[in-house]
Amino acid sequence: MNRRSFLKAVGFAAPLFAFLGNIPKMLWAGKLEHSKKDFWKDKKFIQNTVDMSGYKNGMIKAKIDGDWKEFKIRKASDEFIKWNLEKRLKFLEDIKKGVMGWGGPHQGAVATYGLGRLDSKFTVNNAIKGIGLAPKDENLDEAIKRLKDTFESPMPEKMDILKSLYEKDADYFDWRKQTSLELYSTPTFETHTFLNVMDNPVATVVYLDIPSFEIRTIARVVHPEDKSALPSEKKLLEFVNLAHEYMHGKFSRIFPLLLFYIIEEFDNTPGSKLGIRTVPERPKE
Repeated sequence: MNRRSFLKAVGFAAPLFAFLGNIPKMLWAGKLEHSKKDFWKDKKFIQNTVDMSGYKNGMIKAKIDGDWKEFKIRKASDEFIKWNLEKRLKFLEDIKKGVMGWGGPHQGAVATYGLGRLDSKFTVNNAIKGIGLAPKDENLDEAIKRLKDTFESPMPEKMDILKSLYEKDADYFDWRKQTSLELYSTPTFETHTFLNVMDNPVATVVYLDIPSFEIRTIARVVHPEDKSALPSEKKLLEFVNLAHEYMHGKFSRIFPLLLFYIIEEFDNTPGSKLGIRTVPERPKE
């Protein structure tokens, strides 16, 4: 398949991805795809296990295992940032060549626990999520406008736009956060990840790559109609949905934001770090 045919296929596949995302709900969803708790009211939810009142001071509170705890939100290491940006740029170049790959900073294995669903005796869960970057709060308006202004551009041009964002100064992004979307949870179907982080908002994200990084985070889930969310979270929700549609085409609804605030980082690279904590810096023995 040549480059043009491949990029055309990517565009045509977007509606199919949207349809396939609804298959579990249409064919199999029932009473078991929920928990013993109901978080929905008037078709929306509010996550009340995370307190963002200390955000401006770099702090976050979360109710974990039934107890409220306060954490310092930390910036990822320089090594993580360098790896993340370089691999994202390579991923875009590979797509242009018609080469699809797996792993890297866009595919994260998200582990959660706590509440679970009625269809399992276990609450621990692991799910592969598309992981994205968060422009700093002061850069969100510019980033949103950039994607909106070029939304109808041909796919090669759109990938060049994304490339230009990744090639900006690394400080353009807020490296205290990683982003995703909760694509499938609705009042009629709920994912394990959604239920766990709503009740017990702690998550670890491991990236399938070499080097291999792990971030331990407070997981924040924000509904599009959550009026209690921070202004920056509302803008970030708009940006992440827009970035998702930028590559996959328009969807019929706006998805909740799944946001990972970094508390710790580990380097799990085989043969070198083997799970050594890199953020905050490991104390000297």
